[in-house]
Amino acid sequence: MVLTLAARNQGDGWIYFALTSMAIQWVSLLTLAELYLLRRSLNPLRPQYVAYVALGLLLINTCVVTGAAWLLVRDLWSMTQGGWQSLFLRLSGIALTVGLLGLAAFLNHWRARQLAVRAKQSELESLQARIRPHFLFNTLNAGAALIHARPGEAERLLLDLADLFRAALAGPSELPLSEELTLAQRYLEIEKLRFGERLRVQWQLPDTLPLVDVPTLSIQPLVENAIRHGVEPATGGGEICIEVTQQAGWVLITISNALPESAALATKGHQVGLNSVRARVTALTHGRGSVETTMADGRYIAVIRLPLLA
Repeated sequence: MVLTLAARNQGDGWIYFALTSMAIQWVSLLTLAELYLLRRSLNPLRPQYVAYVALGLLLINTCVVTGAAWLLVRDLWSMTQGGWQSLFLRLSGIALTVGLLGLAAFLNHWRARQLAVRAKQSELESLQARIRPHFLFNTLNAGAALIHARPGEAERLLLDLADLFRAALAGPSELPLSEELTLAQRYLEIEKLRFGERLRVQWQLPDTLPLVDVPTLSIQPLVENAIRHGVEPATGGGEICIEVTQQAGWVLITISNALPESAALATKGHQVGLNSVRARVTALTHGRGSVETTMADGRYIAVIRLPLLA
């Protein structure tokens, strides 16, 4: 439309508009088709270089389509030789201008995306760096409480802690659900030495665990919160329930504990573990997964919701 309105007297304006529109559409379609056919060859290249290739193809196809139009319809379109040259220059100028604008927009978007990814990675690394020492200090405190009263159990606790940290700190940032549950179980065994009969754990697991990955040390912080807020404040201790279920393509990992009888005993805390788990689950599942907490029937319930692998 811009070309038609800006053109000088070139005969019938509707014919000029139709042919120019056809040329532009063919340029666009050819460029997209060539990028599709070259996708495997372009795949190893960085996205910025692919954008440069797209700009080059756009200019080449503009020349090809304009030349083909001159060969095929020059007898049907009453346009002088100078008119065809003017049209060729206009189309080439438009292709170059639009291509450069698109390239600039893409490069700006790509830089913003890279900065966002780096910021998110830094945030997750910061959360991970906070949760692991937090876990270590709490577990060492449990061992310190046993050194004088039960030195044998304290020694076993430290040995279990060494094995647990070898798996947690030296391993990857994500683990299969079965391995993460094993880490949580080892942590509960350590805490069992500290609380004894006051800590009661109920496992509700399916015969075959779902094939899904979870962030490393994502279940353990929720178990730790359950012990701190549900078992430790209560004189008679409390029960923690860990359940894994599947529902319509989702895996639900539920950690629940009984609330203290007195509301004054419940403390909110800094939620370092909960915030870390929530952020890492969101990052691992690209926003599909979630961590939700509720209180119902006198129990505090934390649910990790993960999409099931197809």
